[in-house]
Amino acid sequence: MTRSRAAELVALAGAQGRTLAVAESLTGGALASAIVDVPGASAVFRGGVVAYATDLKASVLGVDADLLAREGAVHPDVAEQMATGVTRVAGASVGLATTGVAGPEPQDGQPVGTVFVAAAFDGSPTVRRLSLDGDRATIRAAAVAAAIRLALEVLGGQDPGAGTNEAPGEL
Repeated sequence: MTRSRAAELVALAGAQGRTLAVAESLTGGALASAIVDVPGASAVFRGGVVAYATDLKASVLGVDADLLAREGAVHPDVAEQMATGVTRVAGASVGLATTGVAGPEPQDGQPVGTVFVAAAFDGSPTVRRLSLDGDRATIRAAAVAAAIRLALEVLGGQDPGAGTNEAPGEL
């Protein structure tokens, strides 16, 4: 399933003449990897930024440093600004972002499994909060799946509630 949803995203972006870029924290490059695993992804994928360290979110992606100091990296506004920032950095029409807590310990006052995914498209960012269960690998895989579902949604390729019966790591 992972490849089919990522392939659907690449095909949909290509059909619409859109380009994609990703800004990742907790997924550490897994979202970019899911996209580039699709043959032909180079036609739509501009690149990605793995901003695992909080200060990189500000210096590379333009996330408000005061927001990061006040709220920490695991916050919906941070995800939104990451997605918007990567569209600027990569010159893409759609920016996707992931930030959250994969464990084993809470971070920034947020429990393990708290994840925010965001998509910035046409100047209108969309953010989803997830409360995920499982180990690090399960949480990270579910965050990748959620980011791809959100991208399909904002591009008009999927209903917002579709895919809710999938296993956490499936796309």
